[in-house]
Amino acid sequence: MFKKGSKIYSIVTGVCPKCHQESMYYHKNPYYLRHVINVKESCSKCGTQYRLEPSFFFGAMYVSYALGVAFAVAGFVVSYFVFDASIHAIFISIIATLTVFAPIILRWSRSIWVNIFIHYDKEIAEKVKQNKIEQV
Repeated sequence: MFKKGSKIYSIVTGVCPKCHQESMYYHKNPYYLRHVINVKESCSKCGTQYRLEPSFFFGAMYVSYALGVAFAVAGFVVSYFVFDASIHAIFISIIATLTVFAPIILRWSRSIWVNIFIHYDKEIAEKVKQNKIEQV
């Protein structure tokens, strides 16, 4: 659906923002709750460090808040306009939406945050594909 080389591809799939060749996470499944936010230290393909400074991913909390609001609004719109639900049912649907999508919100917020600071490099990606890159 999204092509390699775009920020959207890196964010949705959770791959390295520089080379798009390897997952940033130890486990690809966000619903494996024990390791939902465990990010690798660096990409084993291109050597990109994901944590640019100590506590780097604390900034992802702001992104997570915005994504949570977006998902809550989506839950409200669907329950109110599609199902014409009561106020109590709307509240329950918003809570259910946020609960079900919490692991995805956490992953996407970290992916968005790291993609703000690290950009795709086509030359490095080509070198990684051809195994011509030397790790730093």
